[in-house]
Amino acid sequence: MWKDFFYFSKGQRTGIIVLIALILLTIAANYTLPVFFPTTEKDGSAFLSEVEKFKKSLVSRDSIRQAEWQRKTEERQQQYEQNYKSFPKKTPTESYTLFTFDPNTIDSAGFVKLGLKPFIASNILKYRKAGGHFKTKEDFGKVYGILPEKFKELESYIAIAEIKPVKNENATVKRTDIVVDLNSADTTLLMQVKGIGRGYAKGIVRFRQQTGGFVSVDQLSEIYGMRKESLDKIRPYCKVNPDLVQKIKVNSATAERFKSHPYFNFYQAKALYELRRRKGKLKDISELNGLSEFTPEAITRLKPYLSFE
Repeated sequence: MWKDFFYFSKGQRTGIIVLIALILLTIAANYTLPVFFPTTEKDGSAFLSEVEKFKKSLVSRDSIRQAEWQRKTEERQQQYEQNYKSFPKKTPTESYTLFTFDPNTIDSAGFVKLGLKPFIASNILKYRKAGGHFKTKEDFGKVYGILPEKFKELESYIAIAEIKPVKNENATVKRTDIVVDLNSADTTLLMQVKGIGRGYAKGIVRFRQQTGGFVSVDQLSEIYGMRKESLDKIRPYCKVNPDLVQKIKVNSATAERFKSHPYFNFYQAKALYELRRRKGKLKDISELNGLSEFTPEAITRLKPYLSFE
């Protein structure tokens, strides 16, 4: 073999020597490098440590985002409560109002407001439509569905109008000259009043729905087409129960709700809404005196229809 070695050319022999030297150098480096460059961790713990730090940073960022979202949610909740804290709160219990009424003239809404169930009100209206008439308080207490304790509660508020016979020019006939409540009578009952035809009856109901109710019999003059002689004829047979007036809750109503009332114009509705928004809550109608949009006459006209509860 050594003999064969010397048969290589000079360049080949040099290359072999260099190759052997590199191999030896590599082997030596494998043993000497750890001495000069010691490694403290050979199990990849440094890499795993970096991975853990990265995970913690991700968790930290998520926590920051969660905390920021929670803070904004709480701020929105506080703002909501601040804006609406003056709104009336609903109570789970049913409430009703007791007032003087005639069971022969009051409508279903009036019966429900007195605390009677809708099906009882419906039965009463059917009875009246069929020609029935309550002559005494005890007759009203016999209505199906009215419990004795409820009748006892309502008994002192029942006021049945007296039936008066009237004479016609040609013959003596029986006619019921009843006094109707403008805030509860329906069109059929209104048309029983002498001087109130179908057109006037519909106009009265429409006016009641638009304003929330009558506060004075004189408001009949505002009915479209109502003539003075007609008003003078029907006035004695009309009355007003102010307890049935549906008032606007000033401290919770929207600008659109104000504007929907016939006694408000656009500028008055906007001015009142802005005044409430600035002050937070209004306590009395006198606060409208500072608004140029409201004249003293307009304030007096609106007073029965506004509630500052």
